[in-house]
Amino acid sequence: MSDVRVVFRKYGGALHWNHRGRLLGEDQYGVWVGLPAGTVARKGEGPVVAWDLAAVMLFPRDAWWTASFNAVPHRCEVYVDVTTVPEWRGDEVTMLDLDLDVLRMRDGRLILDDEDEFAEHQVKLGYPPELVTGAEETARWLLDAVGERQGPFDGAHAAWLAMVG
Repeated sequence: MSDVRVVFRKYGGALHWNHRGRLLGEDQYGVWVGLPAGTVARKGEGPVVAWDLAAVMLFPRDAWWTASFNAVPHRCEVYVDVTTVPEWRGDEVTMLDLDLDVLRMRDGRLILDDEDEFAEHQVKLGYPPELVTGAEETARWLLDAVGERQGPFDGAHAAWLAMVG
């Protein structure tokens, strides 16, 4: 398994969350990357943060999102960032974070997060109309797919997460 650098940026290119992971493999949903407990990350050039629990990330080949599936007992089971389509450049995957997030909590609650940030950034960062439309359509689709546990949000991550330990 090889290392992968995961780089989220904001519209305009500013560095956002960035960290390393281990390439686990691919399936019909996309490319899976493992994040063992203790993985260190940074938000931009901010302080290093270590994550207590393991997770796996899924990078679809042609969709406007990336997903993280967290190990138990993390209170958030599934965390999906609305993004531009992930792009692979050698051992790096990068995308633009478009603020909106869809979360499925362990207790079953479904949350659409950061709508205020999305509205603010439309003005502050000058999101073009097609970016706004794409993000909104993706968020609506994700609410249905994650909420109804449609693939890959139906437990497809379990075997990949087991590889991380």
